[in-house]
Amino acid sequence: MRLPTRKSEKQNIQPVDLHITPEKFAELEVKLAQMKRARPRLAEEVRRLAELGDFSENVEYQIAKGKLRGLNRQIDETAYLINHAFIIKNSGREAVELGREVTVEVNGRRKIYRILGSAETDPARGIISHNSPIGAALLNRRAGESVAVRLKNGETVYKIIKIS
Repeated sequence: MRLPTRKSEKQNIQPVDLHITPEKFAELEVKLAQMKRARPRLAEEVRRLAELGDFSENVEYQIAKGKLRGLNRQIDETAYLINHAFIIKNSGREAVELGREVTVEVNGRRKIYRILGSAETDPARGIISHNSPIGAALLNRRAGESVAVRLKNGETVYKIIKIS
């Protein structure tokens, strides 16, 4: 059961960054299949509650309808991402690119970053976006090169030690 889309919901569902790993792509396919399996059960619940009568005083119906509308939006967003995603592949170049792990030295300490798309970032685990200041500065650089990155607290120099 598809509910009409409200004006407030008619926003552009296109994510900012469509670069994802093959693992994330597979995860999205599983998530989409699960949501599609859940939709008929939720639609049946909306139908059942609609039969109870007066919509204005049927709180359960309003809640179920909202859940169905939310699920439909999530399905649309996930399907869009799957259909338009750019799968990150290793090109074999010896330069920093999407999907690569980079060991850098900054202020005498070594850090390891993995450069991915915005949808998969997790700075606490060292996964940064290619759109971030550090990720953008490291892209297309080679081992041995240094890059200066302007951050909130000033300029920091990152020396690329290893690319894997």
